[in-house]
Amino acid sequence: MRSIWKGAIAFGLVNVPVKVYSATESHDIKFHQVHAKDGGRIKYQRVCSECGEVVPFQEIDKAYDSDNGERVVLTDEDFDKLPAAEKHEIPVLEFVPSEQIDPMLFEKSYYLEPDSSSPKAYALLAATLEQSDRIALVHFTLRQRTRLAALRNRDGMLVLQTLLWPDEVRAAEFPSLDGVEKPKPRELAMAETLVESMSGDFDPTEFTDEYQVELRTLIDDALAHGGEKVFQVAESESEGEDAEVLDLVAALQRSVDAAGAGTGGKSSRSSSSAGEATTAKKTAAKKTPAKKTTTGEPVAEKTAAKKTTAKKAAAKKSTAKKAPAKKTSERKGA
Repeated sequence: MRSIWKGAIAFGLVNVPVKVYSATESHDIKFHQVHAKDGGRIKYQRVCSECGEVVPFQEIDKAYDSDNGERVVLTDEDFDKLPAAEKHEIPVLEFVPSEQIDPMLFEKSYYLEPDSSSPKAYALLAATLEQSDRIALVHFTLRQRTRLAALRNRDGMLVLQTLLWPDEVRAAEFPSLDGVEKPKPRELAMAETLVESMSGDFDPTEFTDEYQVELRTLIDDALAHGGEKVFQVAESESEGEDAEVLDLVAALQRSVDAAGAGTGGKSSRSSSSAGEATTAKKTAAKKTPAKKTTTGEPVAEKTAAKKTTAKKAAAKKSTAKKAPAKKTSERKGA
């Protein structure tokens, strides 16, 4: 696993250096949208509803539409003014009894690993939480968003679980439950007997996601036998990225350009982890050239725009030899 955050837990005068890791992952099979006729990937462009032009990511800001039809546009500079907890610190707010936190509030889980030569303070905090049967309420800032989180002991390891804010949990108001007759003693006794006959200890390994298993079997069977459902993916298409990935690459490129030139461009909101920043620069360096040629959009720098024009001319000649004009236009619009 790769850590996504580094900092320290702060409670009282004690600091516990830690690394944060995602504790869960999804094994769901991901799909792409394709043209049913020929299996070609469906691509998306961000087109302005006012001018009809394709808008590059660096020119996109966020906006909020009010109930009376007014729209306010917020820039990166506006978001930077908002309050946020210390990026590299997890301050403990208070310790509360474990049973007082409703499981419905739990959101995402993270493992915390000690990040010092002597993990004594880490072990002390974990043992204290276990002995007192309490959970530490903390503030945790990740990707410029401050979350309320629960810090607890799990088999000697500290686990941090982000919590929903109270106003994010909907109130359960169902008129159909009003005035419901209470169960009779005989009915409760029979129900309890049934529950007892079906009782056991929870073992998550006994349960399987049958849908994903059958879906994987279906895909493997199709690949093994071929047929009209299987298409050979062109190399240029397999190297392409979805719109969401291209957005990330564009954002990372802005950070790299700002750091290299030291002038111009908006300040991007990057991860607080130094390791992530290094990885982001490498990713942007690899992905950005592909983005320039596939979108056909001019970039912010004048020098880059000149190079892109030359690359487009070369790309047109190369594409004309390899494929019909129709497919070339589709890849450009991708």
